Amino acid sequence: MKNKTDRFKYIVVCVGIAFVMLSYYVYQIFFTPNFGNKEGDKAFTLYINKGATFQQVLDTLDKYKAYDDKTSFAFIAKMLSYQENVKAGRYIIQPGSTNLQVVKKLRSGAQDPIKITFNSIRLKSEFAERIGSKFAFGKDTLAALINSDAVCKKYGFDTSTILTMFIPNTYEFYWTLSGDAFLERMQQEYTTFWTQQRKDLAAKAGLTPIQVSILASIVEAETNMSTEKPTVAGVYINRLNLGMPLQADPTVKFAIGDFAIKRINHDLIEQAGNSPYNTYKVSGLPPGPINMPSITTLDKVLNYESHDYLFFVADPARPGYHIFNVDYRSHVNKANQYRKSLNKRNIH
Repeated sequence: MKNKTDRFKYIVVCVGIAFVMLSYYVYQIFFTPNFGNKEGDKAFTLYINKGATFQQVLDTLDKYKAYDDKTSFAFIAKMLSYQENVKAGRYIIQPGSTNLQVVKKLRSGAQDPIKITFNSIRLKSEFAERIGSKFAFGKDTLAALINSDAVCKKYGFDTSTILTMFIPNTYEFYWTLSGDAFLERMQQEYTTFWTQQRKDLAAKAGLTPIQVSILASIVEAETNMSTEKPTVAGVYINRLNLGMPLQADPTVKFAIGDFAIKRINHDLIEQAGNSPYNTYKVSGLPPGPINMPSITTLDKVLNYESHDYLFFVADPARPGYHIFNVDYRSHVNKANQYRKSLNKRNIH
């Protein structure tokens, strides 16, 4: 009888120990950090493509050595039914994350948004490369969309003016957003930007919102000085009202496709030929923007300075600034002085 009692106690003790050990193991695999535990580890960004399998997720985590223990992660993923419910997305896994935290995040599809800023972009190809490559849909899809007559027309633009729809700012998106959804969102941002007040200012200047963006792109390229932008815009609006060619040097660079040119001369103007962007030979605004002007520049153009200036040239005494003139002869004298300063600095 005593032996039976001792045996029962032994079994109870063994079961108890096994339960404690199992509980500890379960606790460990659920709640012990398994990601980014090495000193100096940073947050890991996991990209999961649409249609990816759980094995592909594991392959990516293996490739970047994102976790310490693959088996425990796979076990939790199986227990929580994630292996059969992989969701595409961009997920940031913080150092010290547990299996439970990561699996719950991936299973729920709780993506981390990406922040995208539009600035200093001149060409559609550059835009597609820089912006499209940040999304799952890729640069080729974005390039095809913004070069499609039908797509551009759908949003009220053409293939020359479509870049004016993208108001430079910082935006948040999900990586899995489709190309069409991206354009829809940007049209909404464009509509929000163009308030009735801004539309009224554009109309007062005799311009459409698209024309404001085109003119602002020229002003953006002409000067970095915020205080001068309304004055420069006023010069170009005066020329437009008089039917004068804009004669804007940055448009010649755009027509040639060489943005490293430091000095526009007669030969370069001839090289640009009859390009619609050569504002020395073609009157009026070019057919599209030559860059994506900032919101600041757009507003400076809308609030342009009303004056009688028709000419301006860089001020050799104050780099970055310009000298404005009403009289052509005075302008030529100042332009000659500027050319001499360029010659002295061996700038061709």
